[in-house]
Amino acid sequence: MRDNTHGGGINEDAAVNDEVWADVLGKTDRMVFEAAGWGRRAGFGRRPALMIVDVNYNFCGDVPEPILESINRWRYSCGEVAWTTAIPAIARLLEVARRKRLPVIYTTNPRRPDGFDLGVWTSKSTRSGEAVDVNGHMGNRIVAEVAPEADDILIEKRKPSAFFGTPLMSHLTMLGTDSLIITGTTTSGCVRATAVDAISYDLRVTIPHEAVFDRAVLSHKVSLMDIHMKYADVTGLDEVLGHLEGLKEGMFDDVYPPAAARASSS
Repeated sequence: MRDNTHGGGINEDAAVNDEVWADVLGKTDRMVFEAAGWGRRAGFGRRPALMIVDVNYNFCGDVPEPILESINRWRYSCGEVAWTTAIPAIARLLEVARRKRLPVIYTTNPRRPDGFDLGVWTSKSTRSGEAVDVNGHMGNRIVAEVAPEADDILIEKRKPSAFFGTPLMSHLTMLGTDSLIITGTTTSGCVRATAVDAISYDLRVTIPHEAVFDRAVLSHKVSLMDIHMKYADVTGLDEVLGHLEGLKEGMFDDVYPPAAARASSS
């Protein structure tokens, strides 16, 4: 397994990710990042949690179908890319995380019927009055293929970042988590906002690019490139799976899941 305790430079890591953003990172821009020293690998942490951002029916649709068809019914939808690529990748990560008994954290984003709790964000879409994201609507449910289990943590948020106005950081502190594996959607929106806030709390962040998705290809590629250069490590799914497989099983057993932790301390 690759030693990730020390990051490499942009030349080393760009080759790994060229298939993701090569067509949006021009020669001059690449030289600028290299001259500034950006793009170095930060490496994995020792106590990671798996985060699944907004993989609900609002953002995936209820069936795999072309994005413009899906958006007709689900205005947030990213279309079939969610089903063909990201959800299978997330399912593989979930299998390992559960076997290792790592914390699994989900987010979703229900709102009041009048949209007051979303604030000025509602002004950015002409379809913000549609009820697909109202509290209690099916659209807020995590898709069945990667659905939460009883012991998982579910964060209901109203803004892009999973940290903003939520107890997420308090939970991570109690768990002793030093890093996040972030998956989900949208790459350019809630995934990016969550990743930037995570490193602002000095958490190491890894994003397996196969496990995140967006409704716009350009936004997806540019966001992954920029996140990797400045904030987090964007890697391949197999590398993340290999890292998780190498972790000790049950490292969180003293604090997670809560019922088991209480039983062991009594």
